[in-house]
Amino acid sequence: MESRLEAWIPPYSAAAVADLRERLARTRWPETLEEAGWSSGTDAGFLKDLCRYWATEFDWEQEIERLRAWNHGLYLAKEGRVHFLHARGNGPSPMPLILTHGWPGSFLEMLELIPRLTDPAAFGGDERDAFDVVVPSLPGFGYSDKPRPAGVNFFRVAEMWAGLMRELGYERFAAQGGDLGAGVTTALGLRHAECLIGIHLNFISGSYRPHLPEGAALSEAEQRFLRDAAAWYDENGAYAHIQGTRPQTLSYGLHDSPAGLAAWIVEKFRAWSDCGGDVLRSFTRDRLLANITLYWMTESIGSSFGMYQEGRRTPLRFGAEDFVRAPCGIACFPKEILFPPRAWVERGYNVQRWTEMPRGGHFAAAEQPELLAEDLRAFFRPLRG
Repeated sequence: MESRLEAWIPPYSAAAVADLRERLARTRWPETLEEAGWSSGTDAGFLKDLCRYWATEFDWEQEIERLRAWNHGLYLAKEGRVHFLHARGNGPSPMPLILTHGWPGSFLEMLELIPRLTDPAAFGGDERDAFDVVVPSLPGFGYSDKPRPAGVNFFRVAEMWAGLMRELGYERFAAQGGDLGAGVTTALGLRHAECLIGIHLNFISGSYRPHLPEGAALSEAEQRFLRDAAAWYDENGAYAHIQGTRPQTLSYGLHDSPAGLAAWIVEKFRAWSDCGGDVLRSFTRDRLLANITLYWMTESIGSSFGMYQEGRRTPLRFGAEDFVRAPCGIACFPKEILFPPRAWVERGYNVQRWTEMPRGGHFAAAEQPELLAEDLRAFFRPLRG
């Protein structure tokens, strides 16, 4: 059978970098309210400084050279090409593990996490806990193709992931995800349980609703969570609503203006991370800009919104027969944007481990790679055959 895998190297374009810098230099800045800070959105002073650094100091060529040190590939799915990293584990019997990112992140979030999983002994761990790690880019994100036709939702992506892992020679594997990646990993648990050793989540999808039998009583903690979630979406959910309902209109401006793109993305990294209001406590300028530049160079901000549209069309509403039976580990980071109580999660998942983390937020792999790696190793250790 013909292979559906291709080796691949991230491209670099000096002309595209020159165009980006020219656009940044010609940014037309709006007037802002005096002393508005971050209360009305991205702080103007912060954004101007970030864009100055982006135009004059940030080195995209160096970032590409850094990326080229990894083993990249393309998987030829029927929905299009899927970009992925593949890192072999250094141990006697590495467990295959697929990691799925979310929005507004990318596969770049996983780069500090991967070596802690592939070579735990180098970080003071046990080589027997090693993983073979696969990190795909979601369809419409980064170097993956923009999905055609529509309908590439959590369940279709899960099918693609199962196909990718089979093509790589892994009949059974572990899966981990946060944000949109948690939705994909949940879909793997619902539709591809025969392939799974177990799943690990650091987020519960906002569209998740367990099946509630008639007359089922919710605990006070569950009721409070639903109230808090409704209040959070009322105050903070405009981005998700427009990305899920009018993504095309939004994409014109973000696709054309690098300053606008940076403002849209960096606000989330500040608001959703454990940074105490100073995003540079959690991420360097170079790490923020590497992610933003990836969106810019691959022209993928508009296509990244597709998962929001598809999530509205096919949310994770569990029916009476739906339950994630594979063993499930949950890592609850304290500054996560929304996290339901254990009782709510256990209505739909076979929770075997629940860890309350001491620090960290929504971007767990990038913020706290060591904590996340330790929890992954501990959860999957008893599941190794």
